[in-house]
Amino acid sequence: METRPYVSWEQMNSFMIDVFKCCGVPEEDAAICADVLLESDRRGIESHGCNRFKPIYIDRIDNGTLLPVTNIEILKETPTTVVMDAHDGMGMVASYKMMKMLIEKAKKMGMAGGAIRNSTHYGIAGYWATMASREGLIGFTGTNARPSIAPTFGVENMMGTNPLTFALPTDEEFPFCIDAATSIVQRGKIEYYARSGKPTPAGMVVARDGSAMTDSDEILKALVAKQAALAPLGGIGEDLAGYKGYGYAALVEILSAAFTGGQFMKALSGVDENGKPSMYHLGHFFFVVDPEAFMGLETFKKTAGDICRALRASQKAPGQDRIYTAGEKEYLVWLERKDKGVPVNEGVQKEMVTLRDRFHLDYKFPFEK
Repeated sequence: METRPYVSWEQMNSFMIDVFKCCGVPEEDAAICADVLLESDRRGIESHGCNRFKPIYIDRIDNGTLLPVTNIEILKETPTTVVMDAHDGMGMVASYKMMKMLIEKAKKMGMAGGAIRNSTHYGIAGYWATMASREGLIGFTGTNARPSIAPTFGVENMMGTNPLTFALPTDEEFPFCIDAATSIVQRGKIEYYARSGKPTPAGMVVARDGSAMTDSDEILKALVAKQAALAPLGGIGEDLAGYKGYGYAALVEILSAAFTGGQFMKALSGVDENGKPSMYHLGHFFFVVDPEAFMGLETFKKTAGDICRALRASQKAPGQDRIYTAGEKEYLVWLERKDKGVPVNEGVQKEMVTLRDRFHLDYKFPFEK
């Protein structure tokens, strides 16, 4: 049962837009960024929602590693492709423009693809893929990130958590959307284990000596000191097919950098040779496909829906109430939250008050007595 206080969607949206504007982000761009962050909370992906508003976006604008004004440059364009340079501006703004262009191109040509270099964190990858699925199109995207994953049989953090994300239209109320990192775990989950006094399951984090780390507090310290790395999907070694997650992480790393002629792996660390904060220079790629170019949208949607329904109707394991398909849990979270608002924990509450007072904004939050 949810015990955290809720802030209405309208108030949280207005507040984030106002704070972004105070930091120099143009109003139209601020509205895009706020919507991307809130979409994370609508789906229950709280690691990328209002929890990240201050530490990932406002703090980076403050320290100069994220530029509030996004000067997008089109480096190359054809009837089916686009390559952009975001010049270290808001990754969400550049990605929004990219997807609008690709959707238009795909509706004309059947398919379209694009890539962005010199970008910054672009929020949940699923936002961009579902921009396509809402238009009756298939969308998929990926992005590289600062290094945190070790390759199979390695112990050094070389690649980012590198999501590979797809969204497909169906004849149901929600799309099929798989939005997941290619690491077996993310730092936020380990932080949760540490706060809860729980160990991290063996196989998720590898130490420099090749052993599996399980002490959650020690893992967090070791990650900061670069003495530990996250394992790829599957886990450490080959026994549980960690090489598959490693392969997908490397695929995303290659496409994010090679399509753009951009930077990769340790060049994305966000610190310079003196250990000071520096630009991240991330790369993203996007593809949009129109099912009408194949056997038609309605055929595609019905087939996709039939497959999802068959999976959910299959025999359940003992003790399990139901089987889900990708995107279903996120839809159920939205149904539960749409009339309540965003649940905010104590840490986010303090950040909201700090930002409000810093910029002298006229807001009274429901969690304030």
